[in-house]
Amino acid sequence: MEISDSELVESFKHFLLRYHCEDIRSIVLSQDPMLHYPLHIDFAELTQDNPPLSHLLFSQPTHFLPLFDKAAYLVQKDVFVDLKGWDDASVKEFVHVRINISGSPLEFPETFPSIGRVRVKHRGILLTLKGTVIRSGSVKMIEGERKYMCRKCKFRFDVHPELESGNAIRLPSACPSKGARSCEGTSFEFIEGSIVCHDYQEIKIQESTQVLGVGSIPRSITVVLKDDLVDLVKAGDNVIVTGVLTAKWSSDLKDVRCDLDPILVANHVRRTNELKSEIDIPDDVVKKFKQFWTEFRDTPLKGRNAILRGICPQVFGLFTVKLAVSLTLIGGVQHVDASGTKVRGESHLLLVGDPGTGKSQFLKFAAKLSNRSVITTGLGSTAAGLTVTAVKDGGEWMLEAGALVLADGGLCCIDEVDSMREHDRATIHEAMEQQTISIAKAGLVTTLSTRTVVFGATNPKGQYDPSQPLSVNTTLSGPLLSRFDIVLVLLDTKNPEWDAIVSSHILAEQEPDRGKSDDDLTNIWPLPMLRRYIHFVKRHFKPVLTKDAERVISSYYQLQRRSATENAARTTVRMLESLIRLAQAHARLMFRNEVTRLDAIAAILCIESSMTTSAIVDTAGNALHSNFTENPDQEYARQEKLILEKLKSIDEFPDITSMEESICR
Repeated sequence: MEISDSELVESFKHFLLRYHCEDIRSIVLSQDPMLHYPLHIDFAELTQDNPPLSHLLFSQPTHFLPLFDKAAYLVQKDVFVDLKGWDDASVKEFVHVRINISGSPLEFPETFPSIGRVRVKHRGILLTLKGTVIRSGSVKMIEGERKYMCRKCKFRFDVHPELESGNAIRLPSACPSKGARSCEGTSFEFIEGSIVCHDYQEIKIQESTQVLGVGSIPRSITVVLKDDLVDLVKAGDNVIVTGVLTAKWSSDLKDVRCDLDPILVANHVRRTNELKSEIDIPDDVVKKFKQFWTEFRDTPLKGRNAILRGICPQVFGLFTVKLAVSLTLIGGVQHVDASGTKVRGESHLLLVGDPGTGKSQFLKFAAKLSNRSVITTGLGSTAAGLTVTAVKDGGEWMLEAGALVLADGGLCCIDEVDSMREHDRATIHEAMEQQTISIAKAGLVTTLSTRTVVFGATNPKGQYDPSQPLSVNTTLSGPLLSRFDIVLVLLDTKNPEWDAIVSSHILAEQEPDRGKSDDDLTNIWPLPMLRRYIHFVKRHFKPVLTKDAERVISSYYQLQRRSATENAARTTVRMLESLIRLAQAHARLMFRNEVTRLDAIAAILCIESSMTTSAIVDTAGNALHSNFTENPDQEYARQEKLILEKLKSIDEFPDITSMEESICR
């Protein structure tokens, strides 16, 4: 039996009164009558309460969503019918029902395809797409409806512009009145002041490259946002959009074929930035982590090295690089002071090395460890480059996000950093330190978030000269180099013993039994377990510096200040912040919630490895030949004694100054 539209409106009114009475009440009590108000409905709740109604909404959303909006308008009178002093002026005319499909049957692949799998069969149903916003246009005003009157019978009717044909108005061929006798008039008069306008914005979303195979091109689709949905998202945001798939004629250009481009008219938009790094970690895996550290309670550094061996296992040795990669991916704790000033928790890593030293291997493996990552090269990126740019699309200026914005909340791997465009070199400083990008281009003024770990790699400029600073050996400027917490140099120097060991390792990798997964965490950790471990320690541990760690870091900072040259002196405060971040990251790596002296000394060793001439360690300058030791705890005891002897000259570990104390805390 076919249900009339009036019966459907009444049915939905009953649903709203039963489940959303408080939401309706808050809308009516709002002060501004001209605003557009969203009313969020869970599709799962509607399916449970009224399955036939939910099926009609899914199969014919273009027809039934306006009826739902009408029901949301009419139900306001039922909510406040007994309220003293209530009048019709309190009723809000623009209430839009927004359908949230989270937790409902519509999350299945048939109605939740990837953007690249959208086909004609999806047209006309309630469709949900997931992607990253790569372009966001400016907010415009668009005509939504206007009223006409038949000159013959004086019947008034609404006419809605067609979005598919560029919002053109098409009048009916005859009067649409449904009286006892058909009017059939063909002359209509526009009613002045009857135009209803809506806010309008176009964005473009692209499917995530993380779910695509090698060689696949990420597809994108235009999404139309109206009314309360405009300006909800910006370039770089991860979104889940529910709406109706339709088509729009492409712009009419000379000598260009006019095509129908698919667009999604959005009904509901959900930002998922807070969910983009979520990885499922079962309880039994957490128990494995705790059991692992129980076994290595007496030899913690041996346990740490067992984890590090799982990082890029196809590359032999390079202990310092693997430790730096793990500390960079884990990161420290973001600090926000009383004035709202933020000190970033993310660390940045740069590898400077000769060709063939494994730089790109580490970049690719680090991207696999991060749940959200973007790999690019200095010149191999789009017009947006690494940051963001303004592009003209269909006569309108839009913002296009670059690699750093798209990697917000994750990892951005940049190969050949020295080949960056001049535009990127000028803006990447703010992106790395303040973790924002300020844009003022083509009349578009905004700030985008870039809370991104930057992992870069570059070759030296010609033959590397250890006696010269890094800014001379590379084409990178000093201010940009100072943004990297760790800069490791990999020089392919002649070493017969090292060459023999490496060749044996590479030949052993060709054996057929190698590469099989092993659940024994005391050997080499498999990639899925490493990903879960890094995510778990980042989410559950917020390490705090102990007094011992503060004294060691403070003394080392003062030692560097005394020996720093005039140019290097400007970067030592930034180096102090890097020390704290690395010490916190090492504490997380060691499965702890406090930063001990061991973590502080490990951070100092990483910083010392970044220097061509070390004030403490004799082996600094080339991280290529660093290898795993058989007894790392004994080796640490030797290094700790050496470092503490060097630091004793700083007034027997004095109390930290107020500036250092504010940074440490």
